Amino acid sequence: MKIVILGLSITSSWGNGHATTFRGLVRELTKRGHEVLFLERDVPWYAAHRDLPNPPYGRTAVYSSLDELRGNFADDVAEADFVMVGSYVPEGVAIGEWVTQVSTGLTSFYDIDTPVTLARLERDECEYLARDLIPEFDLYLSFTGGPTLRLLELKYGAQTARPLYCSVDPELYFPEEQPEKWALGYLGTYSEDRQSTLESLLLAPARLSPELRFVVAGPQYPERVPWAANVGRIEHLAPNEHRAFYNAQRFTLNVTRRDMRAAGYSPSVRLFEAAACGTPIVSDRWDGIEEFFQPGEEIFLAEKSTDVMPLLHDLPAKVRGRVAEQARARVLAKHTAAHRAAELEEYIRAARQASAPVTTP
Repeated sequence: MKIVILGLSITSSWGNGHATTFRGLVRELTKRGHEVLFLERDVPWYAAHRDLPNPPYGRTAVYSSLDELRGNFADDVAEADFVMVGSYVPEGVAIGEWVTQVSTGLTSFYDIDTPVTLARLERDECEYLARDLIPEFDLYLSFTGGPTLRLLELKYGAQTARPLYCSVDPELYFPEEQPEKWALGYLGTYSEDRQSTLESLLLAPARLSPELRFVVAGPQYPERVPWAANVGRIEHLAPNEHRAFYNAQRFTLNVTRRDMRAAGYSPSVRLFEAAACGTPIVSDRWDGIEEFFQPGEEIFLAEKSTDVMPLLHDLPAKVRGRVAEQARARVLAKHTAAHRAAELEEYIRAARQASAPVTTP
């Protein structure tokens, strides 16, 4: 197929989780023989932090305005077998309207931020998607599964809503023997609605365990955050440094944004990355997590600092290692970028069949 993806970014992973998802998906689609064009808006904050300026798979192009997009890539969009518009794309509503009007193939909205999107739609504050645009897409693909998919169809008029979760590249994320640097680490951009959980599950245990070392990696944390002396800070960690980061931790922490925790069935890419590295995961609780990892067998769940402290101080290394190995096996069996590319093909095939005219003998 000829596939066009209009996404937030593939060239820069700075401050976003979209780039790693698109990189894996585009790479695997091209491996499967598809011709993929990725179109990215040229914005200053990503232009200044491009850790993959020229992706070695598919074709990537940047555009500076909506007019340039329409002028230079109208034929690509019109002739593609499948066109995908991602969440958070600048001027996403105008782009979605244009795509659904000019495309002769199937179209899709790919929501990497579904609960956030729906909350913004309810407040009439979503700048990249409009309610009346949702039914115009043939597919609504979502990072969030579970009941949200039915809600998208019944309340918002999506023709077909399907999960296309985040994924991991096992060629980039795998166990490596190295000395332990940190007892517990966290990787994530600052978010106000995650900060109280980070405080409970990492900063409080750090203050109670001055003999241990902790770390928080990610940009945009305000100066007012009261970091303990034994909590290291890394402002930005490029994807090619993630594997070493995970492998240097005794445990890694996953913290879910409020809207995604409320919706449930919203695994973070960090879960799959850490599991693929064989790093034991401590996560907050949310509905549907057992569809991805079995609590107590493949992941540790925590609600407060007293849930974390016994893991750091009392859990035998053998138990910790077994849980990590089982999580890694689950991810490699179900949650790689190759799995997502195959799932996308199946969704496209089913959508084609559903839209095909019915012939009678």
